[in-house]
Amino acid sequence: MTLTLLVDLDDTLLGNSQKAFIPEYLSALGQHLAPYVDPDKMVPTLLAATRQMMVAGTAERTLEETFSTAFYPPLGLDRAAIRPVLDNFYANHYSRLSTMTHQRPEAIDLIRQSLERGYRVGISTSPLFPRTATMQRLEWAGLSAQDYPFQLISTFETFHFAKPEPAYFAEFLAQMGWPEGPVLVVGDDIKMDVLPAQDCGLPVFWTPVEPSAKWELSSPPPPQGKLSDVLVWLDQTPPENLSPDLFQPAALKAILRATPAALDTLTRQLATRQWNIRPTQNEWCATEILCHLRDVEQEVNLPRLKHCLIEDNPFIAGRTTDHWAEERNYIHQNLPAALQQFRAHRSELLTILKSLSQQNWQRPIRHAIFGPTTLQDMVRIIADHDRLHIQQMYRTIV
Repeated sequence: MTLTLLVDLDDTLLGNSQKAFIPEYLSALGQHLAPYVDPDKMVPTLLAATRQMMVAGTAERTLEETFSTAFYPPLGLDRAAIRPVLDNFYANHYSRLSTMTHQRPEAIDLIRQSLERGYRVGISTSPLFPRTATMQRLEWAGLSAQDYPFQLISTFETFHFAKPEPAYFAEFLAQMGWPEGPVLVVGDDIKMDVLPAQDCGLPVFWTPVEPSAKWELSSPPPPQGKLSDVLVWLDQTPPENLSPDLFQPAALKAILRATPAALDTLTRQLATRQWNIRPTQNEWCATEILCHLRDVEQEVNLPRLKHCLIEDNPFIAGRTTDHWAEERNYIHQNLPAALQQFRAHRSELLTILKSLSQQNWQRPIRHAIFGPTTLQDMVRIIADHDRLHIQQMYRTIV
């Protein structure tokens, strides 16, 4: 099956020390905005807004929306009025920072050969910048998106979670339509790339900036090497070793958090007239998919979860729900309303899961179809159901 390769950008594909780059970036942006706001006030506010994107991700807002709420009001700036000034900075001044970066020929070779092999390649850079800034850094790396057909590039306009949230990687794969087959994440940073990807159940290849870097954590180290080692290692690795392990609680919660976020991004690209158009006679339209997820969450998933936590070794009956689409006339309902309602029900479910102890994850359950199982297995069924309908939505609209 086709490999999905997710590769970090800064200090992985592009030589770009963040310790040096970020201060220069802040200084340049501060000078550009100085006629409108004191740089001594702007810089700490921007850093605080960036931290909000990293720690306060939510399916209800894109990272751009999270940033805007934390950045413009404290500075007394009107977002619409200042937008042309920011656009001018990224169009005419941001490129000067390219002198602080350098291309890595081995990065270009990795991407070129991966695409020649037919791999799906995504640029899994933390989406803390506008798309234009990320696209420019790809050009500085010699990897212009105009020349290389990347499946997805994460930016703050379209993502809801950022590294080091495991949900970032789940959202990335969800926006790619949850492709089947092996997956590999490649990145330099232990905290931002390796650990969150592992928490999401994804295989990782670690490419530290310093080749002599040592793994100092108690957990087993991932494969490690230079970018030029990645494909060699892949050729020696059985595909089954690259299968995501999406069964552990951290991965399950990441998937469940990411689903409404990815659905928000996938459906925003649809014109209103497309909401209720079925791709074929026997396939659901986007609105029907969302209504189905909403009602299953409210009437099946939440009651089951609550029942399992109240009663010891409960019996869970099977439910047939596909017929609700016709019975409840999903096709004539409102897509944004269905998404909002699904998001609210999912938030309630995640609040319950967040409070679970490891012991509770292993609570026994008797399922009408699957027999003796556990609460963790039941949550996996919910996550698998999410992934199935993300794949369906992706086929419907892409």
